Amino acid sequence: MSMTSLKRAGVSILVLAALALPAAAFADPAAAPPPKPHPAAPAPATPPAAAPASTQPFTPIDPHVAIQKADDYFNSTRTMIGDFVQISGDRRSEGKVYVQKPGKLRFEYAEPATLDIVADGMTVAVVDRKMATQDFYFIWQTPLKFLLKDRIDLLHDVAVQDVTSDPDNVTITVVDNETFGGTSRIKLMFDPASFQLKQWEVTDPQGNETLVSLFNVDRTTPPDPSVFQIRSNRLDGSSSRFLNQSN
Repeated sequence: MSMTSLKRAGVSILVLAALALPAAAFADPAAAPPPKPHPAAPAPATPPAAAPASTQPFTPIDPHVAIQKADDYFNSTRTMIGDFVQISGDRRSEGKVYVQKPGKLRFEYAEPATLDIVADGMTVAVVDRKMATQDFYFIWQTPLKFLLKDRIDLLHDVAVQDVTSDPDNVTITVVDNETFGGTSRIKLMFDPASFQLKQWEVTDPQGNETLVSLFNVDRTTPPDPSVFQIRSNRLDGSSSRFLNQSN
């Protein structure tokens, strides 16, 4: 089975700063008599030199602390509604994401994309609105366990491969060998200050990379339960395919 890839081109934001200069005023010397001389004012005291700004060197986060913070974030997130942008190769797609733990998720892609991804707590369905088809997967076959499991423990649920940090991101790279088709590598990228999940990047068993970025995330408002409904029988074999593959 080959699944249509949703790809996007990179998005860049250019911020311009405007500099304003005050207008100068000029006086006509012939318009008024010359001013009377005044005693020279004493020279102002020289201000003390400003102390050099202190810069704190960046200190990478301890990997064990980063993993614990990631676990705390995922385990404290029970619901989520947000916007996402997805990049894969040279294509871009976007839409809304809904999460209700445990096991319920929906990626609702905006046009011109034609796919929705829905997890109802038992099954993940890839719905092609244009082709009117659905493909089904076991939840444990998806690389999104960190969004779906009731409780996550990265050190036990997946293999943590690397932890890196810089002033903009803390990145935890994990390997999951239970995803459909083989082993996937997932990079989870967090904001260093708030430790909110910003992005994740999945490299599938074929080497294809997909980057998902989150925006406008609401972790307090529960989604409407209807968004997680899969609208056709998962197992009746009528117009759907139930896909299973041993890894």
